[in-house]
Amino acid sequence: MVTMDDYKDGETEWCPGCGNFKILEAVKRSLVDLGKEPHEVLMVSGIGQSGKLPHYLKCNTFNSLHGRTLPPAMGAKVANPELTVIAVGGDGDSYGEGGNHFIHAIRRNPDITLIAHDNQIYGLTKGQASPTSEIGMKTKVQTHGVLHTPFNPLAVAISLDCPFVARGFAGDVEHLSSLISQAISHQGFSLVDILQPCVTFNKLNTYKWYRDRVYKMEDNGHDPAKRTAAFEKALEWGDRIPTGVFYKRDSETFESKLDVLKSGPLIAKQYDSAKLDSVFENFS
Repeated sequence: MVTMDDYKDGETEWCPGCGNFKILEAVKRSLVDLGKEPHEVLMVSGIGQSGKLPHYLKCNTFNSLHGRTLPPAMGAKVANPELTVIAVGGDGDSYGEGGNHFIHAIRRNPDITLIAHDNQIYGLTKGQASPTSEIGMKTKVQTHGVLHTPFNPLAVAISLDCPFVARGFAGDVEHLSSLISQAISHQGFSLVDILQPCVTFNKLNTYKWYRDRVYKMEDNGHDPAKRTAAFEKALEWGDRIPTGVFYKRDSETFESKLDVLKSGPLIAKQYDSAKLDSVFENFS
């Protein structure tokens, strides 16, 4: 039987009060609730405070480049579809540097889950505005306030017909853990965008600021099967901020379309090294 202690691994280096602690706890709870053994899980991260999360979990990990979380996650899932593959990144890592990969991963639809720590700030580099920072927000660099319209990852994902789109709040671990569990269990690309307070560099979007605004859509009768209604909810931001599952649908995954996998995972296949050498020579 899997327990929380099975995933415990070392001390953390986040600021006291950081929302990442709650996200880490929610991820552990989800994996335990799903009965996932550590060797069955691969956590892939990029660069940033969010990218440290796999370092604090006892499971398979791959630390990629900034904005390049999704390509190796997708490659690992194709090589071994039996793995539970979870990509972890911040709002900058996932939607800024990794924005192109985010869009096309949804198009390709691998059976992986993206957990995006959306703190609306670049924390690792000490407080610059991110793609999701609000207009007018002042930082050390944007001293006159952010000028650009915030990127809306949920609206983009729903417009691309992403099979599973959800938003959680780091201040509600129980609800967040449930969303992550649903995302991992859902077939196809799953996005969980997490409202994550940065207590050091983001003095606007605090725990109190979120608690005064967030509400659970399931308490208001939202039907995640209705795409248009989900898109409209994704545009809702301000005095009230919806959380929960915005949209979900059944889908055919990328790896299920690959004929080469029908005879078994790539990691179990035997290869002729001479043929591989011939392929490599063509690129030399």
